[in-house]
Amino acid sequence: MRVLMIRALSCLAVFLGLVAAASAHEVRPAYLELVQQDAESWDVLFKVPAAGEDLRFGLYLQLPADVERIGPPKSEFSGRAHIERSRIRRPGGLDGTEISVDGLSGTLTDVLVRVERADGTSQVVRLKPDSPSFVVEPVPGRLQIAATYIGLGIEHILLGIDHLLFVLALLILVQGTHKLIVTITAFTVAHSITLAGASLGFLNVPGAPVEACIALSIVFVATEIVHGRNGQPGLTARRPWIVAFAFGLLHGFGFAGALHEIGLPQTDIPL
Repeated sequence: MRVLMIRALSCLAVFLGLVAAASAHEVRPAYLELVQQDAESWDVLFKVPAAGEDLRFGLYLQLPADVERIGPPKSEFSGRAHIERSRIRRPGGLDGTEISVDGLSGTLTDVLVRVERADGTSQVVRLKPDSPSFVVEPVPGRLQIAATYIGLGIEHILLGIDHLLFVLALLILVQGTHKLIVTITAFTVAHSITLAGASLGFLNVPGAPVEACIALSIVFVATEIVHGRNGQPGLTARRPWIVAFAFGLLHGFGFAGALHEIGLPQTDIPL
């Protein structure tokens, strides 16, 4: 009976792993950036997730009525996103004004907002379906920026079924506290190496093959579970840290791809 339960769990992991290949990181956040040019004018970049080259999410930027657009906006499809650039002007600047994204409440998408001032200070806000607007603050702090990215990272883990399934399989396979600590550490180190390398621009791997390999990593460890319960322990059972490190590199690329699609500002990477 126990063997049947393990096989059923393994089959479920395989199935969900294949689903993860199609859906992992698919609920991509949009990205809004406002860069101050002078006391009253700002450059605006609004990056919205897209499907194909002619279909974008129905998210639209809503500015205060006294904001003037300088010239027509320029838009294009790039990769899996629709990008719109424009310049705006408001007498007295944007401090204290409320900016919102129309259509956000009807989606599962978040919007990462970054407001960069001429003096080098910046404000980072995360808009969600239940809170689709924000107020431009006069003096934002770096603590707020860090808190925003920490929240994105935690949500990436909790909603990333591919990562959770892989770690769950490791927990099933690895016996002994010491071996488990070494294995999880190996996964974390590898994940961090590729995340840092990709975020800093040293490594660049296409997203689709990476996500497919992440799904295959789940299939691999699920198969190892079945073989182990049949008395044929594989490499994961004997040297789990090797498998964890190798596939951790792939999972790090997956997270880096999500950050790249958001449009992580280069100045905020160290933070």
